Amino acid sequence: MAIPLGRGALRAGILMERLEHSDLPDDVTCKEVAWPLETVPLLSEEIRALARDLAIRQGLEPGCVFGHVLPQGLRQVDLRIRWLAADRDFSCTVKQVTKLEPDLRQALAVALCRGEARLVAPGRDAAGEELCVLRVDPPWPVRPQAARQREILDYLHERGQVSRRQLTRELGAGSAPALRSLLQAGFVALRHAEADEPADELLPPAPRAFELNADQQRALEALRAALETERPASVLLFGVTGSGKTAVYLELIRHCMEQGRSVLLLAPEVALACKLRRDAACVLPHVPLFFYHGYQPPARREEIFRRLATRQEPCLVVGTRSALFLPVPQLGCVILDEEHDSSFKQDESLPYQAKELAWSRIARQRGLLVLGSATPDIKTFHAASQGQIDLLRLPERVGGRPLPPVELVDTSGLAGEGLLAARSEQALREVLQRGEQAVVLLNRRGYAPLLYCLDCKETVSCPHCHIALTYHKGRGRLVCHYCGYAVPFPSPCPQCRSMNFLPMGEGTERLEEYLSTLAGQPVLRLDRDSTRRPGRMEEILAAFARHESPILVGTQMLSKGHHFPDVTLAIVADGDLGLNLPDYRAAERSFQLLVQSAGRAGRGDKPGRVLIQTRNTNHYCWQYVQSGDYEGFYAAELARRRQHGYPPFVRLALLRISFPAEDPGGAAALGELARLLQTRARELGVRLLGPIPAPLAMLRGRRRFSCLIKSADWQSVRALYHEALRQQCASRLRLFLDLDPVNML
Repeated sequence: MAIPLGRGALRAGILMERLEHSDLPDDVTCKEVAWPLETVPLLSEEIRALARDLAIRQGLEPGCVFGHVLPQGLRQVDLRIRWLAADRDFSCTVKQVTKLEPDLRQALAVALCRGEARLVAPGRDAAGEELCVLRVDPPWPVRPQAARQREILDYLHERGQVSRRQLTRELGAGSAPALRSLLQAGFVALRHAEADEPADELLPPAPRAFELNADQQRALEALRAALETERPASVLLFGVTGSGKTAVYLELIRHCMEQGRSVLLLAPEVALACKLRRDAACVLPHVPLFFYHGYQPPARREEIFRRLATRQEPCLVVGTRSALFLPVPQLGCVILDEEHDSSFKQDESLPYQAKELAWSRIARQRGLLVLGSATPDIKTFHAASQGQIDLLRLPERVGGRPLPPVELVDTSGLAGEGLLAARSEQALREVLQRGEQAVVLLNRRGYAPLLYCLDCKETVSCPHCHIALTYHKGRGRLVCHYCGYAVPFPSPCPQCRSMNFLPMGEGTERLEEYLSTLAGQPVLRLDRDSTRRPGRMEEILAAFARHESPILVGTQMLSKGHHFPDVTLAIVADGDLGLNLPDYRAAERSFQLLVQSAGRAGRGDKPGRVLIQTRNTNHYCWQYVQSGDYEGFYAAELARRRQHGYPPFVRLALLRISFPAEDPGGAAALGELARLLQTRARELGVRLLGPIPAPLAMLRGRRRFSCLIKSADWQSVRALYHEALRQQCASRLRLFLDLDPVNML
């Protein structure tokens, strides 16, 4: 509904509940609601309760939660009211209705309730509905002098598909002629906002008909039994890579639909969600299916939200974490595939953990939450081992195929230009000679992570973040991967104006170039840079499935969910990346990434092999990666966390504090807040570490500091946070509380 604020402004409001009596003070006047913005309720009590729970957990107001999660169209108040009758043709805006005579306003309300009047959205904006879509990959096929065209291409490469209205607004009206030239050349295309789903021919091949094996059948029967108890239940489906967890999900969905209950099937990334959508559509062709994720155009997300809000029949919704806020009717089951993935945690703007929200929804619906993974989150497996959630196992690959052997390749003495050791290169050559395929993982984008000036001995860094710029050879630019700052390359050194540079280190772009030479033909690359163009990810995966290239290079996007039967070799080019980050989860994340990456090999009839290059073969993590022994790693990691006081043995929060780098009073305000927090933390029985400079001490022009908070309960953590917000010195600072953080940087 439209709520009047000061100076005639209107904002969208939500009726959370109705009270018979008001407890407002005598000197406070309550304004009347301006006008309803819907004729049919779109937010069920379940969704409102979900927002209340999240608001309490994060110390926010429910309105802040809805402001972040509702589709943009549902927050608009610039609607028109159209009343057509035999003796009347009346139209006005919602803002104008507040100034109507009471009798006319009353008649208009009655007409709206009877369906004689209707709410009409603002006029259609062609430029706002036409999406500009990139049709080429860098390097850009335009003249060096065409600066405006290059600016548009760079903008679309960074932002993805955007409306023509947004592009011309942000780049200026002068970009319109350059955009027309790019459209005529076919380098950019216009597409209607609703046509956003990948074409079926670009998706991986449809799954073949299957029968569940004995392990899968036992797991399915246990899940069915849990669903039919009419009590909320949570189950961990722990299955090795290639054990057929997706097949179990699909049969469980079939059972839920037969019982008249809806299902939410969630993946951590859009690429995996697309694959799950295709699998579900092929195996369950008669099930009503909705697809939802945060990269869809606002109009599409609003349409899906409205359709689900008015729907009575059960359905299947496939998507990413944002789909948890959809008003799914008769929800009976939520499935989180790859539940260990950090993408299920949102840690910016509105922080939340998808697993917690999923349980909140299921608990109210007396349904079933299924968490699936080959490498579960340590906290999840600990809960299962303590009997807090049920544990189901799929211990073998489908068809009895063995897991591929994992070999360590010592690169501590590796010299020369190549990133791959001689042993890894030889293994690749053998695969090429046999006509098989290989995947090579390097979790670092770009051509070179450092550009070193040979004259002044400095690396080129971002002026806003003080972090080295990454060289992207295809785009001819140096890019900051944190704030997006970019400059052309070659360009003079900002310190000494020299043009004498040495690219240092390797990224996926450089590895692709190197392996193309080794293979004697182009290889495919799958990372965030190569898949920015809509549909490009599906094109790359489909091309690899068709054997258009024998080698696929990529970042962690390669590590999960993909099934290529002819891949017999998986190489991790730098297994040490991420292993020694200042994060208590560093070893766990590395173990998960490497085991998932190893699972890409040997999924067909041919045996697989995995090579992991490392400079430290003595790290305790490797023995468990080599044997695929998740439970052995879990026991070792749990002992370390118990010793040092980390989850699951404590409640952990990260208080992020920042202020503008140019603010002369920021440091003093931080010092004053630190003294107050230390005193209050002792009173609450909370252990407060910091504030200290964050690992990324400067980001987007702000100096960043971190406080690590350890407590026996969340209430004390929230109390400390609210105490910080009340301090006068906090007005110069930006405070952000992240409960159970997954990103310590």
